[in-house]
Amino acid sequence: MQSSRSSPATVRKLALHLEELAGCRRCPDMVGPVVTPRPIAAKVFLVGQAPGPHEGALGRPFAWTAGKTLFRWLGSIGVDEERFRSRAYISAVCRCFPGKTAAGGDRVPSPIEVAACEPWMAREVQLLAPELVIPVGRVAIDRFLPGRPLVDVIGQRFRQEVLGHACDLVPLPHPSGASTWFKKEPGVSLLAEALRVLSRHPAWQALLPPTPSR
Repeated sequence: MQSSRSSPATVRKLALHLEELAGCRRCPDMVGPVVTPRPIAAKVFLVGQAPGPHEGALGRPFAWTAGKTLFRWLGSIGVDEERFRSRAYISAVCRCFPGKTAAGGDRVPSPIEVAACEPWMAREVQLLAPELVIPVGRVAIDRFLPGRPLVDVIGQRFRQEVLGHACDLVPLPHPSGASTWFKKEPGVSLLAEALRVLSRHPAWQALLPPTPSR
């Protein structure tokens, strides 16, 4: 399996792609700046929903409370935050903060905004040809497995066509502090099963630190 740092040409193409993406202004109701990941030529491709209100200033996806929860989950199966960020690619359905609702919560991106942002992710899939896609949260899961309740997808592995590329999907629930789904049953057990399924995937195992020689 190709390592995350073994393709300089792909990394260069990704860097140019991310530079172009950073200048995107397609959605007038989105709040900038565009949040982009590191240009990592990885076979593990995580897809979030959209940045929160803090990620733009911090300059990286999953940089606030939800990110702490997400990386705690991933750390429990052997890959800490820095290792993941340096060896996996972090994409999203939308790349800008959607803003707040009148009630004060984070606004869910509209179908028009999702469609406007999709060509960026399509290009990333084309460049990387990922072996494992990890959609995180309802909006990302619906993009690949539409209309299915969380109880039918969390804890499962799917072979799926993703933007013209066949790969495996292992969905995770959204790690938002506002969500209670993964904090009570059946979410607790299904999240544990999803992490177990994820940990067994060959592309995930390639992210693990090397085992010390005895």
